[in-house]
Amino acid sequence: MKKISILFLALALAMTLAACEKDGPMEETGEKIDRSVEKTKDKIQDTFDPRGPAEKAGEKIDETVEDVRD
Repeated sequence: MKKISILFLALALAMTLAACEKDGPMEETGEKIDRSVEKTKDKIQDTFDPRGPAEKAGEKIDETVEDVRD
């Protein structure tokens, strides 16, 4: 039982350290570009979109829920 506990703790530590990996400069730049494109797309869509504010808010909530699931 002791060996299993130690193995479990070692595995948890390894997973934690792997998840804390820092992004490189190219990855950060790519993420900034992605956010900029998304914001621009949203502004263009808002300009030409006949939907009301309640429908837009509902879609934003749906997108947030999807992001949280991912």
